[in-house]
Amino acid sequence: MIRLVYHPAGHDEDLRVALVELRAGRWKAAAELLRRTGPRWALRTSRTQILAVAAARSDVIGAWRAEEPRSYDAQLMSARVAVERALRAHRKQHPQTPELETSARHEVWLAAHRAPHDPVPWVCLLALAQIDTRQMLPEHRLEPSEPMLPHGPWGLLDQVNQRDPYNREAYHRVLQFLLARDFRPAPSLAEVVDYGQWAVARHPVGSPLLLLPAYVQVEQRRRSRADLLWRQQWDRETSLDQTLTAFHDWFCKTEARERSVADLNLLAFTLWAGFRYVEAAEVFEAMGPYAAREPWASVRDGNCAPDPGEALLQRARGESLSYARRQRAGPQP
Repeated sequence: MIRLVYHPAGHDEDLRVALVELRAGRWKAAAELLRRTGPRWALRTSRTQILAVAAARSDVIGAWRAEEPRSYDAQLMSARVAVERALRAHRKQHPQTPELETSARHEVWLAAHRAPHDPVPWVCLLALAQIDTRQMLPEHRLEPSEPMLPHGPWGLLDQVNQRDPYNREAYHRVLQFLLARDFRPAPSLAEVVDYGQWAVARHPVGSPLLLLPAYVQVEQRRRSRADLLWRQQWDRETSLDQTLTAFHDWFCKTEARERSVADLNLLAFTLWAGFRYVEAAEVFEAMGPYAAREPWASVRDGNCAPDPGEALLQRARGESLSYARRQRAGPQP
């Protein structure tokens, strides 16, 4: 049984180093990382998001801005951290949430005006949209281009698409927005399912958005634990076709550092749950020791272990790798 490592950087060693330095109050490694990342938008989006989560509990980014006031990367990270703090306050129902949200929006707009070509500020605006659970702001209740979709922040998503088509975080932020809506009658989860299907129908080869319908299915499972035949949903033809498409058109066509730990764990789960052990073994081997709590914690199957999510992950990993080894060995005499 492998000892699992829960670390958001996964195989991105440069990001790992920057995170260590950032948590120690040193920002120069993060600055160098973002300088080298440049306009590789998918990588820039994911790296700034992970760095912001680590930096939100300290003033390390403030120190960076004070020392390099002309640095756009420092300004962008300041906006990222402000957004992360506003979201945390919202999740905790903190009374200062409105003030933090207003401050974050101000920081984001400053970054957006300074670098109109960068999609990250627009991703930040999509992240903040989930705080507006009743869709009070006009930009959060625009009519969609597709009749199957509900009103939402489609203009913001279009702004991201103009700069970085099919940006992973942007589409996931819209998913979070749709799930967070709070009004009566209660929004239908079917609308979220439709959104996942709409997004995957537009995918380019190599996009992790091929996994978006699977994220929706996990959310369905999390909200209703009454399905005793939970694994069968992943063996259905439509689900399995989408899983195999994600395996062949995303996993097999991207570099290791471009794959998030979360996406790898979800793909490994869906392949294993769909009884595609050989493909699941490939994903587990690519994951190495790196693991994520989800989807395992949400789809656990009644195991009574101290950590049932991790127990399910270890089970799935063991079954997949064992089956793949037997297949590679061929028939025994």
